Parts: sequence; C-alpha cells; structure tokens
Amino acid sequence: MKSLDWEVLTRAAEWLDAGFKVHLFTVVQTWGSAPRLPGALLAVRADGHLIGSVSGGCVEDDLADKARNHALPQTATVIEYGVSNDDAQRFGIPCGGRLQIFVEPLQDSAALKSLLQGMAERKFIRRSVHMSTGKVRLAEVEPEGLPRIDEGWFHSYFGPQWRLLIIGANQLGSVLASMAQVLDFDVFICDPREDMRAEWHVEGANWVYGMPDDVVLDMQADAYTAIVAVTHDPKLDDMALLEALKSNAFYVGALGSQKNQQKRRERMRMFDLTESEIATLRGPVGLAIGSRTPAEIAVSILAELIQVRALNLSLSMHQGKPMVNAAICPN
Repeated sequence: MKSLDWEVLTRAAEWLDAGFKVHLFTVVQTWGSAPRLPGALLAVRADGHLIGSVSGGCVEDDLADKARNHALPQTATVIEYGVSNDDAQRFGIPCGGRLQIFVEPLQDSAALKSLLQGMAERKFIRRSVHMSTGKVRLAEVEPEGLPRIDEGWFHSYFGPQWRLLIIGANQLGSVLASMAQVLDFDVFICDPREDMRAEWHVEGANWVYGMPDDVVLDMQADAYTAIVAVTHDPKLDDMALLEALKSNAFYVGALGSQKNQQKRRERMRMFDLTESEIATLRGPVGLAIGSRTPAEIAVSILAELIQVRALNLSLSMHQGKPMVNAAICPN
C-alpha cells in the first residue's frame, strides 16, 4: 500500500493528464485542535472529485463546492478556515481550531511525476512553489522542518515512504502486516521456511525471498525503515537482527520474553556489535499493554512504532535530520 501523499499526488497527475483542472491544497499551519497536521494534502478536481484531506470533512466539502462553482483561486495563495468561532463551528473544526492552507492551481503533471520519482527513489524532496508565478522547483535536501512561506516561495517536504520488514510469516506476522499497511507502512515479509510461505495470504504485503540477514542487507534500511523479528526461532531472528542493529533503521525489535531477550543480547555480544548497537534492540517488542493474542501483540508493536515514528518526525523537524534507531525507554 502506498502512502497517502503518494496517492494524492498520483491521482492529481492522472487527472491533469486526463484534461481536468486540479487544485492542490496543503496545510501550512494549525492553531488549536485542528484535525490534520501541517503538510497534509488534498487534491480537488474541477468537478468536485477529491482525494486526501485537510480537515475532518467540512472544509473539503466547501472546497469541492467552490471547485464546482469555479470559485477557487486561479493563482497560488493562502486561505484560512476557522478564524472565528462561528467559522470553526460551521466547518467542524473543534475547540476553535484554525487552519492555514496553501492552495495552488496545478499547471501540468510533469513536476508531480518528477516528485513521485524522487520519492520512489527514497529521496527527501523539497517542493517549492513561487506564489506569484506558480513556478515549481524540486530539490533533494536533508529534512528541514514544517511547510513554510519564505520570501514569496511556499516550501513543502516529501520523504520516502515508511517501510516495515517483518521476519516471520506466522499468525502474528500476518496480522501485523495487515494492520501496518493502514498506518502508511509499505510492508515486506521474509521467511525462508517453505511451509510458511505456502500459507501466506496477506494482500498488499511484499514477499522477499532469501535468508533474513541477506534480505536486511539488500534492503539498505534507512531512517524510514522498521524491522521486526517475530519467528520465535533464534536461528532466523538473530540472523536478521545482527544486520538490522548495524543499519540506519529507526526501529529494530524482536518478539520474546524478558528472559529470552537477555539471552539474545548475550548472543549478540559474541558478534561484531557494539554495546550501543545492542542497546537499541527493542525487546520484548511493543508497548506493555497486557497483550496476549496475536492481534493484541500486533497492536502493541504498532503502537510503539507510532510512538517512535512521531519522535522521529519531531526530531527531524527541529534538528533538521532524521533519527536513526534509538531507544525511548530501555527494556
């Protein structure tokens, strides 16, 4: 499953190629309890068809209505919703929230396709739109923070899609793969056991052939990649972890009890891993929420992934670089 940004940009490019007029909306800033974060995207076609979101729904309805009535701006500009309490109530923005949205009439699909190509190549791209001319510039950059307007240019940022590599095609791996796709993860499964592969039936997940350590190396895990080992077979899990802990993955975890994790760390010390690398292993994997069933354990793992991903994004916005795997709390 592709990310929401990918879907919005791809659909907008398809609409442009089909001859439709399309406006792209990006949340610039929010105040109060706005439903979407800065950077959220919405594309609206001239006939009111839309994809993406910038609010809980009512703002999208208003923008679609404006599109059908040819009332959207014809040059790049900034619009606001929820400035007054009456507007906030009208558009369903809770607690007096306020949205500042950058709106631009798209010119053609070429720049969008170039952006999508960069994202597919796992680059971090700054997309800059000149507000007077509509000219678009793309540049590969390090993470620089939130969308912003600076000296007549609107800058927004697009990074690689989050990836999750699951080692183990058991029941937990299946549930985890299904749930993770809803959270914008591109999911990959590795399990060299033929009987497990024969019974794998999760749509949308990418099966990767090979031994776990080779798969981790070939993936070239970056700061947008998480790796979770759930086979419960040390021979397979440890193979993956030995390479994963040396990678730039933002999250590396393994299933197992506290006692088993202690033994695992002792085994890790027999190889060329540093104590700091071993310390980043999250095990027992997931947040301690009392989970027992495969579905509950998957929820706990994904809850921790969301937590770490949020911290990753926060640090990248404030420090200008993505965070690699680091423990929030030691196990």
